[in-house]
Amino acid sequence: MAIIVQKYGGTSVGNVERIYNVARRVAASVDEGHNVAVVVSAMGDTTDELVALAKSVTAFPSEREMAVLLSTGEQVTVALLAMALQSLGYEASSFTGPQAGVLTDGSKLNSRIAAFDAVKVKETLALGKVAVVAGFQGADKDGEINTLGRGGSDTTAVALAAALQAHSCEIYTDVDGVYTCDPRVVRDARKLDEITYDEMLELASLGAKVLHPRAVECGKEHGVVIHVRSSFHYEPGTLVKEEIDMEKGTVIRGIACDAGQSKIAVVGVPDKPGIAARIFSAIANACISVDLIVQSIRREGENDILFTVCADDLPKTLAVLEPLVEEVGAKELFHQNSVAKVSIVGSGMAHSAGVAAGMFQAMAAEGINIEIISTSEIKITCLISEDRIDDAARAIHRHFKLADVTLCPEDGSDESEISGRNNRVCRGIQ
Repeated sequence: MAIIVQKYGGTSVGNVERIYNVARRVAASVDEGHNVAVVVSAMGDTTDELVALAKSVTAFPSEREMAVLLSTGEQVTVALLAMALQSLGYEASSFTGPQAGVLTDGSKLNSRIAAFDAVKVKETLALGKVAVVAGFQGADKDGEINTLGRGGSDTTAVALAAALQAHSCEIYTDVDGVYTCDPRVVRDARKLDEITYDEMLELASLGAKVLHPRAVECGKEHGVVIHVRSSFHYEPGTLVKEEIDMEKGTVIRGIACDAGQSKIAVVGVPDKPGIAARIFSAIANACISVDLIVQSIRREGENDILFTVCADDLPKTLAVLEPLVEEVGAKELFHQNSVAKVSIVGSGMAHSAGVAAGMFQAMAAEGINIEIISTSEIKITCLISEDRIDDAARAIHRHFKLADVTLCPEDGSDESEISGRNNRVCRGIQ
């Protein structure tokens, strides 16, 4: 029997009725002859509620105790789901992350999975039972509870699928799959049948909330095909894998938007080796992620260094930089809130001319000013005013005609006869 790993997010298990809905879906997979391991998140807004509860006790809770507290959310869900399966007549056993064999690297609240020794899960599946595993958590080599950060249950599921050599890893969520853009922003956004690991990793890193970036990294490293689909119906979703069938003319695969950014500028930095290393090493040591780094030459012997951080990290970043500015001989430190990133992603961009120009033209036509530009082989990101992010996404989506698919002619058909058909994939392109 094939092993399938299914992951259900907080919305999918938000109340008892939805937990029973998940139990019925799992039961249906068992009835089809599969061995099923299930990874679940905390119910609904439980994690946010636990954070608020901690803050009501102390403004500065220790990371160790926060990890202990936050890990309880998933433990509630696994027990309830196991009970629901048992009530439907299916044998099931629940496991915390540490019980399931998740070994973490020791970071309390944003840990990485160092190893997954899934012996107990394998034994459970061998007995014909459903294994229900708590996502988002594990334990380090000293037995201390660690959490994996927001979206960590996705990573747990993909890592478990790799450890079990599962046939597939199905990520169930409240959306139908991966779209060309957030359908709440762009009404005619189109669901993708397939997307590459690299494209999905870029979209996830740039603000798309469908999958956690670490989950995509894990899938790529271990060759786990990830199927993103809705927990509220049975339609196919989006496959995330190494190679995909191409749609003719599809250079851009998707648009990602990420609001809640802050721009920081260190002005008048001496043009000497090692200065940038000192600045960004100090930020890294504070566990702050940095994006969109730009260095510009102002005058002889001086540079300006601009970069972005998540708005939530701004106070901590300024606390790190304020004493450092004087130490490195920089002149000023500026920051700006209410900025956002809009990005286009597509593996076809590496071999296509005019993509950047098209993106900039689309925003210029809407009167949207670009503050910072960052590029790689398969993505272009622009920093703009946060209040124009939706306008930018819609303009770019229209410009590149992402709602439409131009299809490869099949069986000698004239291209003009089939160009209007939607959601078919061009096969056999070498």
